[in-house]
Amino acid sequence: MQYRTLGRTGVQVSSLALGAMNFGAIGRTSQDEATAIVDAALEGGINLIDTADMYSGGESEEMVGKAIAGRRDDIVLATKANMPMSDERNHQGSSRRWLIAALDDSLRRLGVDHVDLYQIHRWDPRTSDEETLSALTDLQRAGKIRYFGSSTFPAYRVVQAQWAAREHHLSRYVTEQPSYSVLQRGIETDVLPVAEEYGLGVLVWSPLASGWLSGAIRAGRDVTTSRSTFMPERFDTALPANRARLDAVEQLAEVADQAGLTMIQLALGFVTAHPAVTSALIGPRTLDHLHAQLAAADTVLSADVLDAIDAVVAPGTDLAPHEKYDTPPALLDPSLRRR
Repeated sequence: MQYRTLGRTGVQVSSLALGAMNFGAIGRTSQDEATAIVDAALEGGINLIDTADMYSGGESEEMVGKAIAGRRDDIVLATKANMPMSDERNHQGSSRRWLIAALDDSLRRLGVDHVDLYQIHRWDPRTSDEETLSALTDLQRAGKIRYFGSSTFPAYRVVQAQWAAREHHLSRYVTEQPSYSVLQRGIETDVLPVAEEYGLGVLVWSPLASGWLSGAIRAGRDVTTSRSTFMPERFDTALPANRARLDAVEQLAEVADQAGLTMIQLALGFVTAHPAVTSALIGPRTLDHLHAQLAAADTVLSADVLDAIDAVVAPGTDLAPHEKYDTPPALLDPSLRRR
């Protein structure tokens, strides 16, 4: 396992990190299975575990808490808030009112007195940067969080938040957590350069592109991955965007074969090769998934292999731009661009 400094914090984290989204109802993972995955991940050298309050309605945090009991100090523990946690309109967002309550709920579910990294799950256009950063700074000073970061923020919002922290003399985001894979390279255009400019640690999620790069999805095979059962439109190869992904996967499989690598090694080696990336978040649903992904922990791609990947999917290109999560709200909601 490789270890890297998380932004400018001085904290050392593994280049592969364990994402816990599949713990609980989402991944149909039991507590025993989640604990076994955590055990194996720690044995494999992973020291960063990332979850969120909204994963399976809090069940993921509860499972992570039970799995790490007795070894909290050896783990860099990260969670997130902002997404809706009930039908109550104020049980979401990035206001001081909600973040204070949400963090207390997360700490209770995790069974800890602090988290190392607290992340704003999505940019909240209804809440000012000053409001959010002020609340996070107070929570940091109270000892409930050590650092805080953003997740899936557009590049211009990352910049705005950095300037707001400076202007109002508040602590700043020290990490960003964007989606990044061989098939979704759009963040190379702006988010990653901005992260490097401001010295942010970058924890990338979906490096296997929701299973497209796991080796399980190939031409001529039925798509039977767990994700395809509840997001079938993202795997319907009759759709042009999915056909483009499948064509790219077939070409990438040839690149991997010629390099003597698995598809997983190619995919994880690609994202961790970027100098702005600190860690790739893997989200195994089973122990077999975890072991296959841990096998990529020390993968270093040669320049020739990286060039071959660039020839398949050009730098800065998203093969499925409609699936991006950092699109400015006005591009999705017509009312926001009408007088």
